[in-house]
Amino acid sequence: MDNDLTPAVYAALCAFVLNIIFCKILIPRLASLRFRSYERSDGPASHLKKTGTPTMGGLIIILSFVLTSLFFIGAFTENIALILVTAGFGAVGFTDDYLKVTQRNSKGLKAWQKMLGQFIITAAFAVYLLAWRQAPGQTQIYIPFLGQNPIDLGIMYVPFLFLVMVGTVNGANFTDGLDGLASGVTVLITAFFLFAAWAMGSPILPLAGAAAGSLLGFLLFNSYPARIFMGDTGSLALGGFVAATSVLLKMPLFIVIVALVYLVEVISVIIQVLYFKATHRRFFKMAPIHHSFELSGWSETKVVALYYVATAILCMIGYLGGKAII
Repeated sequence: MDNDLTPAVYAALCAFVLNIIFCKILIPRLASLRFRSYERSDGPASHLKKTGTPTMGGLIIILSFVLTSLFFIGAFTENIALILVTAGFGAVGFTDDYLKVTQRNSKGLKAWQKMLGQFIITAAFAVYLLAWRQAPGQTQIYIPFLGQNPIDLGIMYVPFLFLVMVGTVNGANFTDGLDGLASGVTVLITAFFLFAAWAMGSPILPLAGAAAGSLLGFLLFNSYPARIFMGDTGSLALGGFVAATSVLLKMPLFIVIVALVYLVEVISVIIQVLYFKATHRRFFKMAPIHHSFELSGWSETKVVALYYVATAILCMIGYLGGKAII
């Protein structure tokens, strides 16, 4: 495959337009079906006014992404796998969202049920990578800042894959808590991997374009004040897309750099839970940490802007760490 960026541009434009059309059609429909969000009772008081905003907008992201990707899928099994993994994690999130709206609370799936679904999707992806795809050096990964020679994880590849996939998916899930936060951060991360796919001549390049275009279209309706939320349908799908893309490019460790905000969100929740169990007090004012910033007096838009800027800078650092391969 040649290094032509044109297919990615066409895919991005197509997904962008489709997303806008679907938002115009489906937002009123989701509202009429009472597919509405239910904010946490222990969350910031300013968020209570968001109760009733249509949710499950991740369906729109997935729909525009998948429909666009079908035109660029070619004969590459990597593209099929990437679509299925993204949609698979989205299906887990959809189940969670559906339970929330039908039960009219913010609970949804139990934690173990959500994790089980994520493990099943990851296991299927692992089977594809190791038993079906069987690409040369499949268990190799690139190390940031250490040149173009990858290291082979061997038998440690599978547990590492589960850590990357499940960790990234939940990081994206925890990041989704403010208007435009997860969608804006993820479009920057997607742009990084789009550039990497282009430089490396990867067949998944058009799909990265489709994901970026879909997110840009959704951001028009999801930015403050949001007219629709992506819900777990969207956040789990986006986390799955980012993780699977990085794995297919042999760049999963770059997630620690370019998607550091995902990691920070997860760590903040882990610290909060462990500290509370040990001391019965909270380490942060609220977790995930973006809510702690809000409770410290920051406006929602200021927190979102901080995350955007931080992610953009981190993507630049990610480029420096991978310039030998991209």
